[in-house]
Amino acid sequence: MKIVQTMKKFPGGMMVIPLLLGCIVNTFIPSVLQIGGFTTGLFKSGTATLVGLFILCSGASINFRQAGLPLYKGAVLTILKYVIGVLLGLGINKIFGPSGIFGLSALAVITAVTNSNGAIYTALAKEFGDNTDVGAIAILSLNDGPFLTMIALGTTGLADIPFISLVAAIVPLIIGMILGNLDPDFKKILSDGLTMLLPFNGFVLGANTSLKTIAEAGVGGIVLGLMTVLFTGVLTYYIYSFIRRKKDPMGMAIGTTGGNAVAVPASVAMADPSLEPIVPMATAQVAGAVVVTAILTPILTGVFSKMAKRDNAKKGIIDPEDAPPAEPAEEKKPE
Repeated sequence: MKIVQTMKKFPGGMMVIPLLLGCIVNTFIPSVLQIGGFTTGLFKSGTATLVGLFILCSGASINFRQAGLPLYKGAVLTILKYVIGVLLGLGINKIFGPSGIFGLSALAVITAVTNSNGAIYTALAKEFGDNTDVGAIAILSLNDGPFLTMIALGTTGLADIPFISLVAAIVPLIIGMILGNLDPDFKKILSDGLTMLLPFNGFVLGANTSLKTIAEAGVGGIVLGLMTVLFTGVLTYYIYSFIRRKKDPMGMAIGTTGGNAVAVPASVAMADPSLEPIVPMATAQVAGAVVVTAILTPILTGVFSKMAKRDNAKKGIIDPEDAPPAEPAEEKKPE
């Protein structure tokens, strides 16, 4: 059976499909997950351990040996996505209050909008960018996991995040970065583990919510996905193109929500238990945003790429990959 290949055909499927399965089990036969021992520890109560291990594996994939233009591009894209996401969440909280709009809380908005899908970005960078765009993922990967979300919620006063909780959230990331950059073999082991952990993370998160919550989050998840595409895809395309002084479709390529963002609300609530009541809804909404952005962002990136090439050509700006090949140097005949 081609189970993995089938799951990968669905946007964010490696995370979202197990999440839905966990919801189904928890909704109709919850006692199965409460038999104790390793079963309950792995499939029901193991959120903290699995998320911590996931963050450690994510850290191993961050390569700080990249230099120059890739670091610059990655830093600009990361800052743009983070600032826009924080301002959007803060604005919604200010205007509509804690309940937000369409049931979208600041926790859900900041989580979804500030986190990008590294796999989709890398694939789009390979197709519509160049090697320096692909290398930017080394910095863009910093928005994986709950750390930046916790900083945003803590500094804006939207959550009470103790400093030690921030430290606890980043320690696995730092350890993963150290191991991954010191030893290529460790990097491979942990990077492979990242893929393996995705479905288990998804199932555990689903096992702590219900289908009723998923249904209630339906409209909110769609709206959250559209917000992410619009504000950190379309808007970022124009801002990034202005900074780069040429139209650059990679600004659009970050308009996604990564599948690992589904685990962030629960992680943040571990630091601030007052957020626990909104975690199930926020988790479901973020899962919806993962699917919506995974569908729309690649399509729009292709559209903006064609527009960018046309506009850049009118201005006489030619990308390196579009430039005609250089004439081979004429060999001198021996005298």
